Amino acid sequence: LESGMVDNFIDRKHGREEISYPDAKYQHDSLKTILEPTYGVILYQEQVMQIAQELAGYTLGGADMLRRAMGKKKPEEMEKQRSIFKEGSINNNVDPELAMKIFDLVEKFAGYGFNKSHSAAYALVSYQTAWLKAHYPAPFMAAVLSADMDNTDKVVTLIEECREMQLVIHPPNINRSRYKFKVSPRSGREDPLGGTVQKQEASDQYDVVYGIGAIKGVGEAAIEGIIAEREANGLYSDLFDFCRRIDLRKANKRVMESLIRAGALDEIAPALEGLPRWESRATMMRSLPDAMQAAEQHVRDQERGQGDLFGGDEEVQSATAVSYQQSKPWSEDERLIGERDTLGLYLTGHPIDQHEEELSHIITQRMNRLSSDKDKMVTLAGLLVSMRVVKTHTGKPLAILVLDDRTGRLEMTLFAETYEKYRHLLEKDAILVVQGTVTDDDYTGGLRMNTEELWNLDGARAAYMKRLTLKLEQSQLQGNGVGALATVIKPFCEGHIPVRIHYRQPAVVAQLDMGPEWNVQPNSALFQRLREHLGEDAVVSDYG
Repeated sequence: LESGMVDNFIDRKHGREEISYPDAKYQHDSLKTILEPTYGVILYQEQVMQIAQELAGYTLGGADMLRRAMGKKKPEEMEKQRSIFKEGSINNNVDPELAMKIFDLVEKFAGYGFNKSHSAAYALVSYQTAWLKAHYPAPFMAAVLSADMDNTDKVVTLIEECREMQLVIHPPNINRSRYKFKVSPRSGREDPLGGTVQKQEASDQYDVVYGIGAIKGVGEAAIEGIIAEREANGLYSDLFDFCRRIDLRKANKRVMESLIRAGALDEIAPALEGLPRWESRATMMRSLPDAMQAAEQHVRDQERGQGDLFGGDEEVQSATAVSYQQSKPWSEDERLIGERDTLGLYLTGHPIDQHEEELSHIITQRMNRLSSDKDKMVTLAGLLVSMRVVKTHTGKPLAILVLDDRTGRLEMTLFAETYEKYRHLLEKDAILVVQGTVTDDDYTGGLRMNTEELWNLDGARAAYMKRLTLKLEQSQLQGNGVGALATVIKPFCEGHIPVRIHYRQPAVVAQLDMGPEWNVQPNSALFQRLREHLGEDAVVSDYG
């Protein structure tokens, strides 16, 4: 239902709004019987048909034709029906001006109405699911995620909803996960993905555990074998133990790499003191060939009936078999891209997170808060996750982008002129800021943006930023400190963003605005070098 209809219905039901049939300005006594069960709100398609019969003398078949025309919203058909409705109202001794006002109201509501039986069925399902979500949030969300686990765009939105509900999401885990998403009794209040958990209700004593079946490139047969071995012989202890116990004909090297990149083997990764387990993914990947080779040798030895040198002592065998090849941890971008390629989303972080505070001064809202409004210009930011270019019937190019801002994904359209203007910025994994209008997408049933303006991150800074502020301590300007800072800034001058120095020493605090010759281009490379030189918190983007 349109939000206005919902508000009208609720307010009328609770006596906060006067009931009219259907509107205080435009109503007719003959409609009271039809609209009384729904407090004067035109809710059901049957009511549309009854109004046409009562006011304009439609036959039952003719009223059904009107209902269909209103549902399809075809202008030429609606003009035809408008004339029929007006003529029928005049013949029925109904004021034609009032009849046309009521026709407009009927047309407005008809586009959102269900037939009565569908409304009852939807209402029952809505009530049941709302009750389950309120009282059993973790099992409910695990079930919904499992139902849509093959639809990455849905999973992105649902994972963000879990975060908003303060539900803990555990990454896929070879020792805890099943094929589908499941719940796990909560052992503590710490979120393994770094979020904060505040809710303490009795109904919220479970976490959601990611399903291994949601990992791309890992077949169901391989997963079933992994889970069956775990349930028969206990948890896996390390990468070498894991490879030795599973069927590597089903879980080949490509499957193993997908499990590592998705984080499913983090729990059995070698621990690095003070660091999350995911920092060992690079070591796991580098050690994988050795682990698989040792497992294959183990299988060959078993087939030949060759016993272990130590007399089959499994504990000694495991201890002597584990020999990781240490590797430098992946960068955050490498880790996140691995998650995106295997899960379809970023789980332990998002490339946009490090820019979230800065982008909050530029965008008007996040994607999960969008609604259709063709008259309202909105500004969004997101990571470009996919793009395709098609030819229209006129032969001109049309670009369709998908942006992800962690809260959701949105498809957006760039028509020929806009695409040609901005195509040089459309690089995969680039953070883009876009401006346009959001409308309903009749094809997908979701939302779509018609894009009018587009910037990359540096371009958005140049368009919106007012000033660059550098916070300096006395010690940073001693010796050759001033000269070193000038050396960092100088290559990025000849821009239009002024620089302000916020200077502190024990006895005094001062602010100094640099001259226009020091105006800079707000370039990511400049920001990176300044942070390396001055510290992470010393560089502040001021958006006024």
